[in-house]
Amino acid sequence: MTAVLPPLPTYDDAQLVVAAPADGPGNWAGAASAVLVDGTFWLTYRVRRPLTDGRGVAVVVARSEDGVHFEEVCQVARESFGCESFERPALVPLPEGGWRLYLSCATPDSKHWWVDSLTAATPDALPGGRRQPVHGGGLHAGVKDPVVVPTEDGWEMWLCHHPLATRGQEDRMSTHRLVSKDGLRWMDLGEVLVGRPGRWDARGARVTTILPGEPGEGLRVLYDGRPDAASNWFETTGVARWQGGRLVAEDVEPIRSPHSDGAWRYASAVALPDGRTRLYVEAARPDGAHDLVTCLLGEQRPAA
Repeated sequence: MTAVLPPLPTYDDAQLVVAAPADGPGNWAGAASAVLVDGTFWLTYRVRRPLTDGRGVAVVVARSEDGVHFEEVCQVARESFGCESFERPALVPLPEGGWRLYLSCATPDSKHWWVDSLTAATPDALPGGRRQPVHGGGLHAGVKDPVVVPTEDGWEMWLCHHPLATRGQEDRMSTHRLVSKDGLRWMDLGEVLVGRPGRWDARGARVTTILPGEPGEGLRVLYDGRPDAASNWFETTGVARWQGGRLVAEDVEPIRSPHSDGAWRYASAVALPDGRTRLYVEAARPDGAHDLVTCLLGEQRPAA
């Protein structure tokens, strides 16, 4: 299948948004989710430290007028959810007013994950917002890294599943599609994206963002993949298109960082008024830390 996207971004295109919390492997700022509301960019991301320092220690909500320079609005600490670690959050404005923050929470002393939420009138009030469960996973699956988007009838979620039945194989991943009327109670429509044996995404495939498109175009997504268990945490990014009730990977080379572990993952796309798309990505830097960076995709429309 031939890719129809404009030239994809590279590490050379990127601008720093949030630096890793310290130097060296395991120090990561990233796993971001972003939206543009009334001219303001809202961003949420996970701050992670090495295993010896506690992994995903906090989720930050920040705002910006230009999409590059952000100021922190608030933080949610993992201790407030009794979890061992946070992974990718998702931030959404609600149609009836208010905001919801979805949180990926690790069950202590296990490979299990679940998704919880906080809802508040304003982003700065989210740490003290109303806590509500979203998806508990189960005995045989951990769930995390939700991508939540509004639809005409409610909400759609693309959710990463990790099978837990086989010890030592819990890092494998696939993506399920879910729908909801209220963004809290979800119907799982099944698995829609899996890894391809023998390819760069053989170990798993996780949808990370829906790409903006023109009316009538097919749905396209960016997704994370990796070839083996050793590449866990160092995923690279590919492209897939909706076809026949599933997502089908396009035949393009994955986007990767040229540095250290090569990670270029957790892309989040924001459609801009000028026709371009701003991506936020967690990218490896030379010392092994991961920074949160941004880059632009597409061409700017001529002014009217």
